[in-house]
Amino acid sequence: MVPHDLLFVRRPDAFACDGARPDWLDPAAPLVVRREATAPGIVPVGARGLARNERCKGYVAASDVASIVTPRMLAARARTADGDLPCIAALRALAPRLDALDVDWGPAGGAGFWLACGLPVLRASSDLDLLVRLPRRPSAGLIEALCALSDGQPCRLDIQLDTGAGGFALAEYARGGRVLLKTDAGPRLVDDPWEAA
Repeated sequence: MVPHDLLFVRRPDAFACDGARPDWLDPAAPLVVRREATAPGIVPVGARGLARNERCKGYVAASDVASIVTPRMLAARARTADGDLPCIAALRALAPRLDALDVDWGPAGGAGFWLACGLPVLRASSDLDLLVRLPRRPSAGLIEALCALSDGQPCRLDIQLDTGAGGFALAEYARGGRVLLKTDAGPRLVDDPWEAA
């Protein structure tokens, strides 16, 4: 279980936020793995409801996880995603281009959540969040190809790169200079996210 994976739990009371289960949390909703160092067997997760202000963080025991849906698994669903929202149209259009780049990718954020459970969390103004896992430093050509994916899309595209030790925004990396690397120990400003591990 790594950041951005979606977890379905065996029992509703497996997750609590500040000691209580939020009343807005749908039992059909998955929890998203987030970055935080925890004791073995404990998974840091976040919950989301249907509204933007319905978010909270908490923990689940690994033994309470019934199934895991990864962004990569959701990439397979992206090709045939049914819906006319701009972010879903962009996802369908981008799937073959991402596949052609031969990278481990998948939808995250609201689009990934929607693909995993079908709950109506997307709006006409929703961004498309994509995760690309790159454990080794990519070529300049691959970075350019990933940046070009934003051109002509019907929604804002937010691509996060994950080295395995942390995640950061593609747009920030492409600008040059230091990037904010999100790690289990908290965010760090680094010159090279692949050497920072």
